[in-house]
Amino acid sequence: MDKALKVDVTDRIAKLALNSPKSYNAFDQEMIEEVLEKLTEIARESSLLGVVITGEGKAFCAGGDLRWLTRSESSPGDALHALAARYHQAIVEIRRMPKPVIAAINGLAAGGGFSLALACDFRVMESSATLVQAYTSNGLSMDGGGTFTLPRLVGMAKALEIAAFDRPISSELALEWGLVTEVVPDGQAVDRAVALVKEINNRPLSSFSASKALFNDSFSMSFEAQLERERKYLTRCADHPNGMEGIRAFLEKRKPSFVQGS
Repeated sequence: MDKALKVDVTDRIAKLALNSPKSYNAFDQEMIEEVLEKLTEIARESSLLGVVITGEGKAFCAGGDLRWLTRSESSPGDALHALAARYHQAIVEIRRMPKPVIAAINGLAAGGGFSLALACDFRVMESSATLVQAYTSNGLSMDGGGTFTLPRLVGMAKALEIAAFDRPISSELALEWGLVTEVVPDGQAVDRAVALVKEINNRPLSSFSASKALFNDSFSMSFEAQLERERKYLTRCADHPNGMEGIRAFLEKRKPSFVQGS
């Protein structure tokens, strides 16, 4: 039996491909457990530079597998409660990952797949791919952090519009609304996502990690508390070898030589 998640590590970049193409990579408990386990492992592995998440076949991810729900001995609510617990932990791992996580949207991203893509740091979308909020059309409400990330990407009014009317979002609209970072020709999302990970790592990863953590926490902090966190991270970065190299290079009017992956 094929694993629910395909993992490939090349050039110190982990590529995770959801592997249930017949169901458009809809995830059940088994798949999300594998995703969570691998993300947790990658977060601890200092040799890895970043993560690319994509889907096998024609879809990125169609969200939670509603057919799996009907096979569960529990009620739909109880089954979703259990599934969301592990899915949400995977989302937390993405948001707390001290390295870039990029979604390579190679096809349909709907429901939980939509929220999964939004949770990533950047999104590269193929031109024929489609985003669909999907939850409300199935009588459900958004999870996977979608109600947190969506209004912060597109604004409250547009987020509510997406939730209320659930119209499919083309790659062109996704780029216009700021839902994705780039749109690329079909078949090129993974390669472009890998290139972005490498580009980020040409600069100090320590600075990226600090910026990511500060931005993520800024929404729950008072202004004064955020200023103190900024001071803490600035001090930490300045004392890091990459920070010291950056300062020296600026003063010596030369290009800095940072250590990749640190």
